[in-house]
Amino acid sequence: MFRKILIANRGEIAVRIIRACREMGIHTVAVYSEADAHAMHTRLADEAVCIGPAAPLKSYLDMNQILSAAIATKAEAIHPGFGFLSENAEFAERCAKYNIAFIGPSGQLIDKMGNKSEAKRTMKEAGVPVVPGTDSPVYEAEDALEKARQIGFPVMIKASSGGGGKGMRLAYTEEEFLAGFRSAQQESISAFGDNTMYLERYVQSPRHIEVQIMADKYGNVVHLGERDCSIQRRHQKMIEESPCAFISQELREKLGETAVRAAKAVGYENAGTIEFLLDQSGEFFFMEMNTRIQVEHPISELVSGVDLIREQIRAAAGLPLSVKQEDIILRGHAIECRINAEDPVHNFMPCPGTVKKMHLPGGNGIRMDTAIYPGYTIPPYYDSMIVKVIAYDSDRQGAIRKMISTLGELEIEGVKTNLNFQYDILNQEDFRSGMFNTDFIESHYEL
Repeated sequence: MFRKILIANRGEIAVRIIRACREMGIHTVAVYSEADAHAMHTRLADEAVCIGPAAPLKSYLDMNQILSAAIATKAEAIHPGFGFLSENAEFAERCAKYNIAFIGPSGQLIDKMGNKSEAKRTMKEAGVPVVPGTDSPVYEAEDALEKARQIGFPVMIKASSGGGGKGMRLAYTEEEFLAGFRSAQQESISAFGDNTMYLERYVQSPRHIEVQIMADKYGNVVHLGERDCSIQRRHQKMIEESPCAFISQELREKLGETAVRAAKAVGYENAGTIEFLLDQSGEFFFMEMNTRIQVEHPISELVSGVDLIREQIRAAAGLPLSVKQEDIILRGHAIECRINAEDPVHNFMPCPGTVKKMHLPGGNGIRMDTAIYPGYTIPPYYDSMIVKVIAYDSDRQGAIRKMISTLGELEIEGVKTNLNFQYDILNQEDFRSGMFNTDFIESHYEL
C-alpha cells in the first residue's frame, strides 16, 4: 500500500480523498494555488505545496508543477479527483514515466474511453448501442458544420475531454451552430487544455442514467448500480439519485451488465462511469464514459456500502477488488443536491465571497461533503459548487422528505446560493412523482 499520496485537486473532493487516506493510514500532500492558501484541504493534509497563481492553467492544470511537488515530497501516487487533470492521458503517462502511480486508468485507457469520440467507436465495436454522431474528432467549425448537416439537427456539440457540462452546446439550427461550436471549444481549451470536439444527434427529452463501475488490475469488474442524473440545467447536473426508481428490474440488470461488458471490452482499470441516454420508449444509448471518480459518487456509496475512494486507492496499489458482484446488494435510496455559490435570480451568476456564517445539519442518513467554513473566502476562479448534501433513506419518498428537511435547516450566509431553488425542485409534484427528464428545469422554470 502507498505510504504517501498527493491530491492534485481542491475543494470538497480533495477533502474527501484526504479523509479516506487518513482512514487508511496514508500520509497526504495537498497542492494549492495562491488563491487557495487558506483552503480546508491545505489544513487537513499532512503537507501542502503551493503550485502557482490562481488561474487553473498556471496551477491545477500545470503538470510540471504538480509532478515537481510529488517528486519533492516523495509521494508515491497522485489522486486527480474529478475535473482538472483527472481525464488527461498525457498527465497519466507522465506520472508513469516518473514512477508515480496515477490513481485512475492508464493514459492509453483514458485516450480510448475518456476521449468521447474514441469511446463511441470502441463501444460500437463491443456491441453497445450508441447515439449517432461523428466517428472521428473535429477541430474546425466549418468542417464540423458539414458533419452536423449529415447527422441532422438538432445536434449536440461536445468537448472530447469535457465533463460537468463544460464544453457542451446544443444547436437546433445551422445559424446557431458555428457560434455554439466556437464557444464550446474555447470553454474546453480553458477548462481542459484541449480543442478536440465531436458531435452527436440530440436525443429529445431523455433520462440521463449512468452506471458506476469499479475494476482492478486482474480483470475483475463490478457495477454499483445506476444513478438518475436527469435534473440538469444547461447540462450541469443539479440533483442525482440512486437507484433510478422508474426503470424495471430487467432494464436495471441490462444496464449494469452492459456497463460491465463495456469496461471488460477495453480492459478497464479503476473507477469509471458509463453514461447512457434513456429515451421515452425505454431504449438506451451509450453517451460517454467518465474515466474518473464522479461528483455524485456518494449516493452510490450509500446504497451499495462500498467506499469508492478506498477501492480506487487499493486498485491503483495493485490490490484486487474487496468485493465481488454477488457481494453488492443495493439497499435503500440516496439523493444528492449540489449547492453552488450562484444567484438563480440573475441567470445563476457565480457569487464568490466570504462565508460569514454557516450551519450544516446532521442526523441519521445525512452526509455533507464540503470544504467551506465560516470566514472562508470562496475564490472566483473555480467551479461554484460549495456543498454536496446527500440524504439516504429506505425508499425514494423517505429520502426526498429527509432532503427537504435538511435543506430547510441548512444555512450559508455571506454568499448567494441555489439552496432555495433546489428546495423548490424537491417540492415540485412532477419531481416527487418521478415525471421528469433532462428538460425538467427548462419546462418548469422561466430562467
